[in-house]
Amino acid sequence: MAKWVSAAFLMVASVVAPGASAMAAERPVIVELFTSQGCSSCPPAEAALLELSQTRADVLALGFHVDYWDRLGWKDPYSSRSATDRQRAYQRLMGSSSIYTPQAVVDGHDDVLGSDRDALRSALASAKDAASRSVPIELARASDELKITVGAGQGRGTILVVGYDPVQETQVRRGENAGRSILQANVVRSLAAAGEWTGGELKLRVPAPAGERVAVLLQAPSGAYLGATREAARLSAKTDPVVFSRPPQ
Repeated sequence: MAKWVSAAFLMVASVVAPGASAMAAERPVIVELFTSQGCSSCPPAEAALLELSQTRADVLALGFHVDYWDRLGWKDPYSSRSATDRQRAYQRLMGSSSIYTPQAVVDGHDDVLGSDRDALRSALASAKDAASRSVPIELARASDELKITVGAGQGRGTILVVGYDPVQETQVRRGENAGRSILQANVVRSLAAAGEWTGGELKLRVPAPAGERVAVLLQAPSGAYLGATREAARLSAKTDPVVFSRPPQ
């Protein structure tokens, strides 16, 4: 089971097949959508996230389901207090006065309304320069174990292993979206710290996470992403509980 960590966040990309590994020269831009099935404003943002996941190989789009909508008529089956804590950690880093859904955090430092496609495109374009200067990460799978190599570089950060489901469809029976079928992309099922990186090459072996696909992220305490890579092959589905890393204090 994944361990809690009192560090920053993280996410990555670079496609690899089962049993193979890949070195990412340029990481994807990370988009984290904070959303809920109980929020009537969220389905358009979910559609935007789905489009990003299917059309932008240079983007890793992830859906974090918060729990503060659960008491208003419908409990999101993918919601977690830890997802809400992660969103509040971004709130502190950005100096924002509040949190909201649907909020998209782009590359750990810029937030936009998740359903505003023009704002998303603009934020993605602004993040491309930083993404071109990434710490290389190798990811390989051997049975239920992951082999991770983080290359040398500048700075420090936490290595996060993310498990996510590419697509989930839910029939919502109550709440603001009652009667709707919501199609959601890259639903995060687990996020756990694998280790701390301080600039030198680091090799790790960790259990495969819950979720059908895997990504490895390297995120600095400031929230900035330093590296990322992802596994494209579908893995066997798991039913472990949702687990996230603790946000930085």
